[in-house]
Amino acid sequence: MIYRRIQSRTSHLRLINPVARILPALLFLALFSCASVAQESGPRAVGNINIPRAGNIESWTNLSLQGSELVPDTPFVGEKDDLPQFTRELIQVKWRAGDPIDLYVIKPKGVVKPGVVLYLYSYPSETERFRDDRYCTRVTKDGFAAIGFVSALTGHRYQDRPMKEWFISELQEALATSVHDVQMVLNYLGTRDDLDMSRVGMFGAGSGGTIAILAATVEPRIKAIDLLDPWGDWPDWMPKSALIPEEERARYVTPEFLKKIAPLDPAILLPQLKSQQVRLQHVMDDDVTPKEAKAKIESAAGSSTQLVRYEDTRQLFMATSGGRLFEWLKVHLGSGGAPAVHNAQGESSTQTKDGARSN
Repeated sequence: MIYRRIQSRTSHLRLINPVARILPALLFLALFSCASVAQESGPRAVGNINIPRAGNIESWTNLSLQGSELVPDTPFVGEKDDLPQFTRELIQVKWRAGDPIDLYVIKPKGVVKPGVVLYLYSYPSETERFRDDRYCTRVTKDGFAAIGFVSALTGHRYQDRPMKEWFISELQEALATSVHDVQMVLNYLGTRDDLDMSRVGMFGAGSGGTIAILAATVEPRIKAIDLLDPWGDWPDWMPKSALIPEEERARYVTPEFLKKIAPLDPAILLPQLKSQQVRLQHVMDDDVTPKEAKAKIESAAGSSTQLVRYEDTRQLFMATSGGRLFEWLKVHLGSGGAPAVHNAQGESSTQTKDGARSN
């Protein structure tokens, strides 16, 4: 099509100059060469190292920022909302070429330097909830700031990729870069003077829970994590997860694929969490993470991990509606005492992995 456009625009030159007869072909070759250079200057993977267009280096095998050179651009402050219960800022942050991140900073009114909770939901998800006033009221009502964004290859961050590439097919990249994002987001928040960065927690659901576990193993600023149905135990998860289309499953159960993502398995990394407070919640009828994987993840959790199981999503709703889902983290970050945890029946209790419970 480009060649045809060039040809039509230069056809009238052919009677004037013989060179014009080959001009369309010359221009087409020039455009093709430019396109080839542009393609070569795009993201490329060398082993497990990603080299984006900007030239910075990022390791997909090191969960910490060591071995990566992510340089943040100046944050762009977009929309600001001032409501009776909270303020909300939409800030665009970026440290990779072609991957701007919409970051929501939602702060409670009347609280000087509130503690911080990061909210990361599962693939696939969008940022609509962070624009929902009722949601923002619930997550800030106990005096904590809520920081919301989506993981790599998710929502607005899925762009300029072939359709065959998605979160699962590129799981190593999606998880590793999202863990780096958590650290870079905390770095940005640390440059502000309106947040208490000594009280940082993270709520993660699904793949967001997986990322929370991985991030907590390398990020000491995260003091507590609250996990809802985290993905993990890849040898069981990949063959049985309802999220994976059957026509694609075969490529994700090969030894090569499983070996690549094995270091990013919560069932392996959970035991490393010694200092953080951890709550692990499982909805037992959720078929994204099969029961075998749930059992492996629970077995890997430390003895102080608080386990909560719900028979189904109805029990989850009954026990956690009205913002109660978010209370556990805030109690842990706000004081050193034992939190009030709502079990599947909605009763107030504290439960650890070894089964101890106090009502």
